[in-house]
Amino acid sequence: MSYQELLKMDSSLLEEKMNAARKINVKNFGKKIYFYAPGFSHYKTRFYSSKLELFPTISVTGSYCALKCEHCRGIVLNTMFSATSPSELLKLCKNLKEKGAVGCLISGGCLPNGAVPLKRFTEAIRQVKKELKLTVFVHTGIIDTETAFQLKEAEVDAALIDVIGCEETLRKIYHLNIGIEKIEESLKALWTAEIPLVPHVLVGLHYGKLKGEIEALKMISKYLPSALVIIAFMPIRGTPMEKVKPPSPEEIARILVAARLMFPSTPILLGCMRPKGKHRALTDILAVKSGVNAIAFPVEKAIEFAKHLGYETVFSPFCCSKIFLDIKRDFSSSTED
Repeated sequence: MSYQELLKMDSSLLEEKMNAARKINVKNFGKKIYFYAPGFSHYKTRFYSSKLELFPTISVTGSYCALKCEHCRGIVLNTMFSATSPSELLKLCKNLKEKGAVGCLISGGCLPNGAVPLKRFTEAIRQVKKELKLTVFVHTGIIDTETAFQLKEAEVDAALIDVIGCEETLRKIYHLNIGIEKIEESLKALWTAEIPLVPHVLVGLHYGKLKGEIEALKMISKYLPSALVIIAFMPIRGTPMEKVKPPSPEEIARILVAARLMFPSTPILLGCMRPKGKHRALTDILAVKSGVNAIAFPVEKAIEFAKHLGYETVFSPFCCSKIFLDIKRDFSSSTED
């Protein structure tokens, strides 16, 4: 069955494919699932609660973003700590460390070319790693090889990058006229620099419809990602797409299954960006059925369902992109035992 056929199959066949994907996951990773709840978002269940500032997100551009994408308009940046100069970044990280932070995600808005301006912050990041011993992930946007190697020298723990597989989506949603080859060049730059790579694929970004997700997965498959995060479009109030219907939980599950079949030995996660409410509850349960290794901010029913299936559950205050490090650590511990 082709991946395009997977997107069109009926519910009963999808269920069959989800079960097959889960068996692949169990075969390669065992019956353990990780649940992440970093402190940048409030999260409280009877199983686990997030703690503010343990793993915050920092914007190096403050609330500024040149692209003003249709689905975001820079609103997400307002939920982050701001540090718009290297000295501010170092000072902020020191303050966060004193308050108990174990790491941070350094992100920001994009320049007109789609890049997050990380280059001028690489020395500050190196100091954060060396002096504060924080786990540091960076969300890069479009990136060149020189900057990638500077981030490698700064010893960042992983690079996160959104991968879009459709040029029309790039133009209409991201307001970028660069061509998807620039995204592939960015993947290649990070891979060449040997930075652990955690690509993100956003399901339904094209006005809630599936378009380019399989192509994005194929592009990623050339560069041996350390982990793969699947997220989904969710309407944000105050944006041009606030009334756009998001992809259904079943459509998200189709991409999760495709990802597992395409990446049988790569940790796959359902990331933090996805619709809430009943939609999230069903999406999370389908994600467990589809053989994910981790879910960010899972609903209680999904946790209960994983336990019902016999999974060992592990909770963490880190960003979910840490999954590849956690699996490596736990695998090493089990072999030593």
